[in-house]
Amino acid sequence: MTEILAPERASALLENFRSWLVRLPKDVELLSSVLEGETVSRDDKVKLAAGLNYLLKSIDLIDDGIAGLGLLDDAFVLRLAVGRLSSEAPSELSELRAESEVAVEFLGDLRGRFDAFLVSLEETRVRGRSPAEIADDPAIASELISELRSFAHRYECPAFTNEPSSLVKLRAFLNAKLPT
Repeated sequence: MTEILAPERASALLENFRSWLVRLPKDVELLSSVLEGETVSRDDKVKLAAGLNYLLKSIDLIDDGIAGLGLLDDAFVLRLAVGRLSSEAPSELSELRAESEVAVEFLGDLRGRFDAFLVSLEETRVRGRSPAEIADDPAIASELISELRSFAHRYECPAFTNEPSSLVKLRAFLNAKLPT
């Protein structure tokens, strides 16, 4: 997405991203429940665990302290992780899967780099846990889910400016931080 967005499209993206920030704790709860359950394959559990593990990672693509943008990378990671799930993924994830398409549209030429980043998260240990260990061991999954629910409980939605410049800043951060 190197072209300049039409004002209506920029406004729609900004509204989507703001709603993702508002819903982040609800999304974390939903994905935690799916991870905890028996309705997804091991491969899908690894993908979900990688996305959820990212929320607790100390070094993000965009630092969580950056007002208005710092948690958007987390929301992107969750949606794009859901977008990578198999077609057998539970129907309660359909909204997040649809929103992954909005993220893909926004990423444009950055999509390949973001996809590679998501794959790398499947091998990333966070707080001593790999996504494979989370998928395979209910006790380890339970530890992660407990931490995620604590995150969701104490979450305060950041202010998000409805300015098109926010989209430019978001792409600039992602372009600078995504591995090449």
